[in-house]
Amino acid sequence: MKTIEEINQSNLKKIISERKHPDFFPGDIVKVGVRITEGKRDRIQYFEGVCIAKKNRDINSSFTVRKISFGEGVERTFALYSPIVDTIKVVRSGKVRRAKLYYLRDRTGKSARIAEKIKKKIGIDIETKIQQVTEENVMSETEEKTEELPKEEAKAEAPKVESKPAQKNVTEKPEQSKEKKEQKK
Repeated sequence: MKTIEEINQSNLKKIISERKHPDFFPGDIVKVGVRITEGKRDRIQYFEGVCIAKKNRDINSSFTVRKISFGEGVERTFALYSPIVDTIKVVRSGKVRRAKLYYLRDRTGKSARIAEKIKKKIGIDIETKIQQVTEENVMSETEEKTEELPKEEAKAEAPKVESKPAQKNVTEKPEQSKEKKEQKK
């Protein structure tokens, strides 16, 4: 007999294999696409705001998004693996030091802003595939020599630019400029 936890784990694996949600954290501005059924029609309505809380509890995971709509604060809690949540897109990553940002409820305007987290790139692209070295990819020795010669010749033929002597500093002391003005009078 399976326990409830085992059933939840199997359902969670099934849902994750079907769709992939991005990693987001409290403080991030997220855009959640919510499926809305009106009669026979289905449409997607987007709810964009700051993620103020996130609960990681396997299949019961949820997150709360807060936005200001016409001067009123609106919060909405979504089940992360619910079928009504169509898409989740991270618009901006926020730099916060708390897991729950309930203090934003009391704040409005500039005090409710969250600084943006700047992600550092190390310059290595993981997605790049390493090409196999074959005879087609490698240049022969004769091709290397022919390519090097024109570069050296171009450097030798380039005219040398003579450097101009440095101009003297034109700034004068205020006393000297007064004296020159008096001499001109």
